[in-house]
Amino acid sequence: MISDDWHLTQDVDVFLARAGGFLRSRPALHNTPLTDIEKLRTRAAADHDGDVPVFGLLESDGAVRAVFYRTPRGRLGLTPLSHEQADALGAHLAALGHRPSDVIADHDTAGAFADAWQRHTGASAVPFWRTHLYRLGALTPPRPHPEGRGRAAGGEDREQVVGWCREFCVAVGEQRSLDLIDAGSWDDSRFGDRHFTFWEDPDGTPVSMAAATSVVGGMVRVDPVYTPVHHRGRGYAGAVTVAASRAALAAGATDVVLFTDPDNPTSNALYRRLGYVRIADFAGYRFS
Repeated sequence: MISDDWHLTQDVDVFLARAGGFLRSRPALHNTPLTDIEKLRTRAAADHDGDVPVFGLLESDGAVRAVFYRTPRGRLGLTPLSHEQADALGAHLAALGHRPSDVIADHDTAGAFADAWQRHTGASAVPFWRTHLYRLGALTPPRPHPEGRGRAAGGEDREQVVGWCREFCVAVGEQRSLDLIDAGSWDDSRFGDRHFTFWEDPDGTPVSMAAATSVVGGMVRVDPVYTPVHHRGRGYAGAVTVAASRAALAAGATDVVLFTDPDNPTSNALYRRLGYVRIADFAGYRFS
């Protein structure tokens, strides 16, 4: 595969006109590119700090085979690539002077590109993220089911939502979003465009929360799910995940997905009981 097969543009509309069908063809596997590129599309260039985004697609026989995108902050996102395709992309980007700060993709693609980038640039690659991807099959409410009800969070719940997202960031070490929240830049955090669902106890007190993306390409990603420590162990996380999943289906989603921490057997077992099926593993590498 020669590097000239990769076509680059900074025009997201031109890119989507050629690659949109490919991305929508596998909405679960392509969930992160779908949401990231939609966010880049809907924000004006003046809203970005750093470089403008770059988009690339790999075509052969008149069809798109893979895509990449680089965000203004340097993150490189990839759809699945063979080792040869990853090596060609690494050589092409290095020759053009692109310097991504990190890469995220399915496990094999991320590893292949990290190896290629090291070969072509000498940069070191350090793993920083790994996760399981689950797709909803048959939604199954938890048993026993906790008392209470799910409801959509509204504008009056903003303080509660922001506070819990901040607690979530502290718990998982998500420093960038934490810094944005503390700086008052909620809309620029990854939570700013999410739809939130609460689980309330019988007294109407929120006890757990789940967020979800808007429907893009028929896909909704549930992320994050958070229950404050003093409310855990009562089934609220399962209940609010089911409520958020139902809301996604009601909004027209054909694919509802979520990522899980491989080192958390409790959450992985919970989502399987709710009807989520593991379909892939993903990884991320940072570059020097």
